[in-house]
Amino acid sequence: MGCGVTKSNQFNKHSRKAIRAAVLIQRWYRQYVARTEMRRRYTWHIFQSIEYSGEQAQIKLYNFLGYLMDNFTPSSNERNLISHIFRENEVCQDAEWERYFCYKNIEVPEIYSGPHLTFPLTVEQAVGLVEAFRNKKQLHSRYVLQLLLETWRQLRMLPNISRISTCQSKEITICGDLHGQLEDLLLIFYKNGMPSLEKPYVFNGDFVDRGKDSIEILIILFSFLLVYPSEVHLNRGNHEDHIVNLRYGFTKEVLTKYKMHGKRILKLLQKIFSWLPLATVIDQKVLVLHGGISDITDLSILARLDRHNVRRQHVQLFSLESFKIKSPVIPVCLQILDLLWSDPMIQDGCTPNEVRGGGCYWGPDVTEDFLNRHNLQLIIRSHECKQDGYEFCHNRKVLTLFSASNYYDVGSNRGAYVKLGPDLVPYLVQYQASSMTRELTVKQSVGRTERSALKVLREQLFAHKSDLICAFKKFDSENTGLVSLNNWASAVESVMYLGVPWRMLRGQLVTSKSTDGMIDYLEWFNELAIKGPNTDSLLETLYRHRSTVETIFRIVDTDNSGFITIEDFRQTWKLLSVYLKMEITDEAISDLAVTIDSNQDGSIDIDEFMEAFRLTDKKSRLERGRSMFMGTVNDLTKLEGDPNI
Repeated sequence: MGCGVTKSNQFNKHSRKAIRAAVLIQRWYRQYVARTEMRRRYTWHIFQSIEYSGEQAQIKLYNFLGYLMDNFTPSSNERNLISHIFRENEVCQDAEWERYFCYKNIEVPEIYSGPHLTFPLTVEQAVGLVEAFRNKKQLHSRYVLQLLLETWRQLRMLPNISRISTCQSKEITICGDLHGQLEDLLLIFYKNGMPSLEKPYVFNGDFVDRGKDSIEILIILFSFLLVYPSEVHLNRGNHEDHIVNLRYGFTKEVLTKYKMHGKRILKLLQKIFSWLPLATVIDQKVLVLHGGISDITDLSILARLDRHNVRRQHVQLFSLESFKIKSPVIPVCLQILDLLWSDPMIQDGCTPNEVRGGGCYWGPDVTEDFLNRHNLQLIIRSHECKQDGYEFCHNRKVLTLFSASNYYDVGSNRGAYVKLGPDLVPYLVQYQASSMTRELTVKQSVGRTERSALKVLREQLFAHKSDLICAFKKFDSENTGLVSLNNWASAVESVMYLGVPWRMLRGQLVTSKSTDGMIDYLEWFNELAIKGPNTDSLLETLYRHRSTVETIFRIVDTDNSGFITIEDFRQTWKLLSVYLKMEITDEAISDLAVTIDSNQDGSIDIDEFMEAFRLTDKKSRLERGRSMFMGTVNDLTKLEGDPNI
């Protein structure tokens, strides 16, 4: 009897130990998941904040250019420098432009081993282009120009809003942002099939920029548009824009791949982008557009406007918003701006999108009203990277679709496309294009992305060193070189305006501190240990605004040669000094020009100039403006205060 009781007690003891162990494991796992989620959220928020900061700078540049056009006399150097952007001197008829874009004088050498095209284009040729680009071949510039001319003619016949039908049998596939990532498009075609009479597609804008194969994506999409004009539909995105392309890499890609005829190709693409339809309606019930809507969006007005002639008005709008000038052009242009730049929000209402700097945030009440007014049931939009490749909001009446997987880094997000049949119920397909993602665990993926995010955050902090030191000194009245954690976080946010949880990130960004927990901010900058130029005021300004500087350089480079004269260099810096509202002396500009023009040939290589002052790795995807998961400041604040984390 006693033996049995002893065994029972031992069993109960072991059982209690096992239960306690299970509880501990469960608690540890919950804490691990919570920490991983916290890291994922703040990592994505860092990248989104930095990306949107860049977009704000882009729209400020639009404001600046519009201001110059509206306020400087026609004969001024500033106005002459940028007038070509708005095509003010381009009064040619379409027939004259077609002569300018003529490809017939371009010979294809016998050694050329890429695809050959004849027109009208055939299905076999379109499929052949896909295979050629899969095998890293390049299409000859003669065929590129010929294909683009045919595309331009085709787009000029299309309405602003395409209206298509499932025809009671077809299943329509909708794809979101591709951003020059050919691997994603090839994977979509592999999983879903290439466009055909039985397989219609809608591609929802942002085909170009950031990725390295934007021109190949355009050629593939345009070729299928020509073969299947009733089955392939292309909406315009906010990156189908000449000025945006100057900043985010597409212009540079074309000029690198097509050195001899790149200028004509870019000019023709500029015209093509202005003719891309603005939206697509499926079965009169589903609206597909790139960015979003606002409380003034009216499809009947959008359907009637002259879409290819809004560039000058579009830039004027940014200027009008910035300088508060009244004009009757606002309503139409504002609707286009909303269409390309807006994002949904949780709260009711419609407010300016100050995070991106353009478009609006619109709430579920605006969605409900818009759908009721137009007798629609669903909005499919893109424009935002989502970790799963898609996200529903507004009572599942708005679907965000993003098709560029691994957008920031390998494993950072999935891509997705959606299929709609006659029942108009979305069927979503997710994927990741890189084989490397299969080799990464969740911990490795989050860790890799986190390291990249912190790297770029350190670079941004380093680039704002002077302003940060001034902010710290406001809290350091006795000039000790030390500030508290709270004051450090407040000072950093007052300069950076990124809305990230600085207190939570202190352990990742700062290791040097005194015994009482104070932060030595001077030692902190040494600790960042970023290799780059000496940060006197001019060079620090250059690095901080390097994307805007490069954009202005490429605007000044009117012949797209990649070189500007010393005089153009001076004009660039004068423009920049007005734009940044800072003094840059002629002497400082001359000294910088002499330093850069090392071979003394009187011209400056734009690419070499930018690389000389780039602090990040050339191969970093962030340099192409990669964005991350949408995490709000409120979400991050809640996480920071969660005792489980």
